Amino acid sequence: MKVLMYGWEFPPHISGGLGVACYGLTKALSSHNHHISFVLPRLKQVESNGSHVNLIDVGQFPVYTSNLSPREFVVRQIEKISKSIDVHTIASPLSPYLTEEQYQEELRRLASQDAAQIPAAFRSTSHDISLSGEYGPNLMSEVVRYASVAGSIAMRVEHDVIHVHDWLTMLAGVEAKRISGKPLVIHAHALEFDRSGEHVNQAVYDIERYGFHQADAIIAVSHMTRNMIINRYGVSPDKVHVVHNAVAKDSYAGKNGHQKGTKEKVVLFLGRITFQKGPDYFVEAAAKVIARNENVRFVMAGSGDMAPKMIERIAELRLGRKFHFTGFLKGAEVEEMYKDSDLYVMPSVSEPFGISPLEAMRYDVPVIISKTSGVSEILDSALKVDFWDTDELADKILAVLEHEPLRQELVDRGSMELKKIQWENAADHIGHIYERIA
Repeated sequence: MKVLMYGWEFPPHISGGLGVACYGLTKALSSHNHHISFVLPRLKQVESNGSHVNLIDVGQFPVYTSNLSPREFVVRQIEKISKSIDVHTIASPLSPYLTEEQYQEELRRLASQDAAQIPAAFRSTSHDISLSGEYGPNLMSEVVRYASVAGSIAMRVEHDVIHVHDWLTMLAGVEAKRISGKPLVIHAHALEFDRSGEHVNQAVYDIERYGFHQADAIIAVSHMTRNMIINRYGVSPDKVHVVHNAVAKDSYAGKNGHQKGTKEKVVLFLGRITFQKGPDYFVEAAAKVIARNENVRFVMAGSGDMAPKMIERIAELRLGRKFHFTGFLKGAEVEEMYKDSDLYVMPSVSEPFGISPLEAMRYDVPVIISKTSGVSEILDSALKVDFWDTDELADKILAVLEHEPLRQELVDRGSMELKKIQWENAADHIGHIYERIA
């Protein structure tokens, strides 16, 4: 089957959790004889990583606006996705994406522009569109502009089904469906309730709800996410399917005799340093561990809006010598970080799935995960905690670090489990979903 897939990241262009999942999934789908045309906002370079898919940069295609003027296209998108432009303004935990205030300002700017003020990419189908593909204050504008070129791509790229990932590409998927008439699959890797808790960014929620109701099928990465889509967005249970994330076949890496640079035990947090990921609980648990065992070093790898606050808290606790911030890591840096670690901890407040524990297990690193994570539905070889219970988290960290038989048991069980949690199985399930709606 020919699949037109819209995404926002794909290794090596951006390699966050979403990019890792897209790469693993598309590679497995291609092995099942599906032909994937994968659309990205911007290709910074052409790498062999995309050899199993046809990677498409939106800049390769002119903007398509059908019979609508550029301004009418933008206004139509705004009318569809937002109940009111004057949504109550709050500081959004979506950072590093954008704040609610920045989003509202962008909407007003777009809605108030006349044709003469709109960039050339909007004014003529003879001009290509240029997107940065970055997560920043102009993200919402790029999401709308991405949707404006989606129809042009859908007209020119042969496909049987459209498959999009998360809210960033939902409008593009809906526009592609409108143009080509092909069925739309939305893959929900995370929801606005995961990112923001109860204080949702109304605009992003509106995009998600609109997209879900336009979709012919929805893929949720966990039962927890499926239930949220049904209950929070009013979607029929019949069209929401659970397909858990996975790891690549034969992806076991081990430590290969790697020697880390310290004799101290290393405990790793790797991910966005945001509310959703629970970095504050990791820090508080670290303080309790170090109070009982000074032969432990903690590492927080990643970036996000809560990083400054975490640095300040470490200073308050006087843990600077025992706690390290690496910033954002990618590629080989991530692999080296896993190899240097004795334990991986994911204390997420709300984690639709959480692919990083599986990645850690590939390197023989035992893991502790929060009970409020989708990966906990399929992972028996991990220790599980309530994210808020820092006493229990500290106890389990110490148990793994101080009791070698427990650590080895977790590693051995994890290695066995990974053999069953493979992208090929996920691709087979998704293939059946394609066939059902195509």
